[in-house]
Amino acid sequence: MRVDRRMFLGGAAALALPAQARTARPSLSLDKPMAAPDWATMQRQLLDANAAACEAFYAAYVDKRDHLKVFERWGANDGPDDAAEATNDWYLLHALGGSDRIRTLAARFWEGHLRQFAAARTTDVPIARAGMYHREFPVQMDWQHNAEGLTSFNLMGLSSPRDRTLLARTRRYADFYTGRDSTAPNYDPQRRMICSLLNGSRGPMLRPATPLDWAGDPFDPTPFHMEHGETSYQQTLDHYAEYGDVVGDNPLNLQATTLGLNAYALGGGERFRSWALDYLAAWAERAANNGGLLPSHVRPDGTVGDDWWKGVYGWGFSPIVPQTGVREDRNRVPRSITAFMGALLMSGDMAYIDLWRRQTARINDAVRSIDGTSSAPTMYGTQGWYGWKPGPYRTNGFEIWYMSQRADDRALAGDDPWIAFLEGRKDDYPVQALTADLARVAQRVAAREQDDTTPQTRLADWPIGINPASVKSLVQLMTGGLHIARPPWSKTSPPQGGVPLHCRLRYFDPIARRAGVPADVGALVHRLADRETEVTLVNLGDQARTVTVQGGAYAEHRIDSVMLDGRTMASGGRDITLRLEPGCGARLVLAMTRYANRPTLSFPWDR
Repeated sequence: MRVDRRMFLGGAAALALPAQARTARPSLSLDKPMAAPDWATMQRQLLDANAAACEAFYAAYVDKRDHLKVFERWGANDGPDDAAEATNDWYLLHALGGSDRIRTLAARFWEGHLRQFAAARTTDVPIARAGMYHREFPVQMDWQHNAEGLTSFNLMGLSSPRDRTLLARTRRYADFYTGRDSTAPNYDPQRRMICSLLNGSRGPMLRPATPLDWAGDPFDPTPFHMEHGETSYQQTLDHYAEYGDVVGDNPLNLQATTLGLNAYALGGGERFRSWALDYLAAWAERAANNGGLLPSHVRPDGTVGDDWWKGVYGWGFSPIVPQTGVREDRNRVPRSITAFMGALLMSGDMAYIDLWRRQTARINDAVRSIDGTSSAPTMYGTQGWYGWKPGPYRTNGFEIWYMSQRADDRALAGDDPWIAFLEGRKDDYPVQALTADLARVAQRVAAREQDDTTPQTRLADWPIGINPASVKSLVQLMTGGLHIARPPWSKTSPPQGGVPLHCRLRYFDPIARRAGVPADVGALVHRLADRETEVTLVNLGDQARTVTVQGGAYAEHRIDSVMLDGRTMASGGRDITLRLEPGCGARLVLAMTRYANRPTLSFPWDR
């Protein structure tokens, strides 16, 4: 280990240095040989496997215009938001250290799909007769689907923070919801509410929705794979027979605040952060005035009444499945926790997570014995609590624990194998997780090779299940981060979309001036605690590599000091830079203050 101690001076000593020295980057050289760990070799294999598989996927499902080769429709089942998801996780792959080609293809596809669905039009559905996109954004849809369609867009800044087109789009998209854009009056700043569950670049729907609004124009579903199993267009309509209650605010609309987060972090201005936090604070107040429960319905006048549980996707939303005649619970309120996680990132205020802890406790207060089994409710309606499930209510428990790192939140997080690894109880998890993702890539490649659909027999949601990008293990192991892939209550629901990257560490290549670990470098986060992170960095190659390690995806965590081989060096910044000699590595303990900094997507050398 070689250390330039002048670069690790903190406190009064740092203040004594001239300005140029104070802004110099820390320098730490790791020069102790380390045998190549299996996990590090597999990380590099997975990055390479993803790159090759994604390139082949693009050639198969995207045409020369960069349009998705599918039967174009409007609708919540298989509309433009599903098309936008075809390259989910490609930007994330690049930000972790994947090839530049992945980012190039993802960017081409985003532009191509915008053109494609701006030109695509409905005949019967009124709102999309002039195009399914207007000003490069969905004309009107709910934020379960809007968020899914923004999964790639909301991560672009991780790799391209200086892209002026990205900043302009993010500001425009956000201003559809800040009240600044009079052509899209979605937001009422006096009542601090979005006026309808269905909203977009052409404004809010201020009437009851019809099944046609949700299901799209008439078509014959028999040539297609239908996600919900419909066998006729009438069944497609009937799926949405009870989806009319859309006027007024809904917690799913909080997903729009991610646009405010990114607009601020890209340098768009403080007003975006202020709007997002003010809107989130309004919902926190509503929960506090509703017995600790986040309401699922805000009336058009901005009040919350005794019908707080109503609304599409609300606490009492259990519509009939037309194929079976059985009611299905579709409470999507838990999805909105991701907006409050973003609020913590923007503000550093853990009260936004406390809200969810109190809500969980409130629901668990209602636990009762059902057929001799202690059960917790998941739904609420005219008769009170229902939707009983065995055991305590633990929905969102994983996210609450991850954000808080409090010991008293640990039980509700469950016994996830990744947590077991972080707690030192499952040493083989890294290899197992990487093996699973490598197998997933291979399975998706096989699915593509065996796919006999054509553009006229596949809907926009079909390629999502063939997209080979597999990053969960990389996000967990390299960054100590969350890859929020599915709602916690379902193994079959569509992926949760539009979520920012929440992680403990992020990496940059200061030589290549790009996001992600440099070539040949592997990283493994071994342990997470409220004030510490343990990580191993290793260089598998025969050339020295330089890597910058940042606290958090948005530089929101401060790295206070670095401990290596029993020696502690002060830091006190958003990032540190290390030189890894060929074949060398080390395990570092980083003392950190989480959520100490305002979020930024600027690269370290641009700050």
